[in-house]
Amino acid sequence: MEQDVESSVTSRQPKLPKQVREGLPKQLVDSSQTRGKTQRYVRKDGKCNVHHGNVRETYRYFIDIFTTLVDLKWRFNLFIFILVYTVTWLFFGFMWWLIAYLRGDLDHLGDNEWTPCVNNLHNFVSAFLFSIETETTIGYGYRVITDKCPEGILLLLIQSVLGSIVNAFMVGCMFVKISQPKKRAETLVFSTNAVISMRDGRLCLMFRVGDLRNSHIVEASIRVKLIKSKQTKEGEFIPLNQTDINVGYDTGDDRLFLVSPLIICHEINQHSPFWEISKASMDKDELEIVIILEGMVEATGMTCQARSSYVTSEIKWGYRFTPVLTLEDGFYEVDYNSFHEVYETNTPTCSARELAEMTACAQLPLSWSLASKLNQHTMLDVVKLQPDTGVRGSHNAEDQTEMNGDITNVESKL
Repeated sequence: MEQDVESSVTSRQPKLPKQVREGLPKQLVDSSQTRGKTQRYVRKDGKCNVHHGNVRETYRYFIDIFTTLVDLKWRFNLFIFILVYTVTWLFFGFMWWLIAYLRGDLDHLGDNEWTPCVNNLHNFVSAFLFSIETETTIGYGYRVITDKCPEGILLLLIQSVLGSIVNAFMVGCMFVKISQPKKRAETLVFSTNAVISMRDGRLCLMFRVGDLRNSHIVEASIRVKLIKSKQTKEGEFIPLNQTDINVGYDTGDDRLFLVSPLIICHEINQHSPFWEISKASMDKDELEIVIILEGMVEATGMTCQARSSYVTSEIKWGYRFTPVLTLEDGFYEVDYNSFHEVYETNTPTCSARELAEMTACAQLPLSWSLASKLNQHTMLDVVKLQPDTGVRGSHNAEDQTEMNGDITNVESKL
């Protein structure tokens, strides 16, 4: 049973227990047990490939109505912007017309002895125009409210206050939407592929990031996540499990000075999720590496986030990135034509764990290797029974000379 669980954890697609299969959606179970096209969690353009369905508490969107409006698409946002103002003007225009109708102002048109609530208000259209003038504080001076209409004065105060609130809400919504730094992320580029190769004697996972603008990202930092489904020893299936990939959090290398393109490096050590992954197992595995680059836009001071991802087919084993930075006359030149280019290099195809074990064996002290050779080949001959007396003793002179020669040969080989 334990062997079955361990094999299911290390296999490419774990076999789900019956109870787990019954509790998961059919599409998720099918995708976790059948080999097909790789499904991304985060697309290359940074958009998350996740759709929220069966959300019953939709009232929460109306509680945070400001964020809901900002998140809408531009066509819906503009439609709501125009609709809110139009409805407000029509409503208060109707209220001005209703006051004039109830007071009898419409029955005394042209009567100089009658003091209306609003001068020169003849019909609904004129009331609608007066509503627009009041809310937008245009004040043409042709239609004005008189002091003989207390209900009109109250309505004027209400419309002025509500109009200011509507203006602040809608203009603020449009301003936030226009100044959103989402488009700033379009000029933050990631290399098409990630590579795995040797750097300073260590097997490393690397990718390249760059900024196309001259205005820099302030306080830029980078995070990397490994997205991979797993099954625990207890049989629990965890879809899209997230694991941190250290790109210099403990040393500060994750905080970037992104003036020129940088190669972000993850050293594959015993704490890395790639510690036991070799080139052969990488080709058979299904995983995704998500990159999250954050920082403040220098021009506006707003926080910007750019995302990208690499699936298994986009991770090249045994490659390095082509240099893009050259020194010109008084400045450094970045050639973005070579930003995505890689070249092949000699790289072990074994896992980092196997490479570390081979390196440790190659660096063993000479006495350890010599003792191992002696234990295997000569120790049984050093101590043995004498054929004539049956007592343990040392070799004769010829055997001792032969053993010394064997030791010399072993030392020369080591």
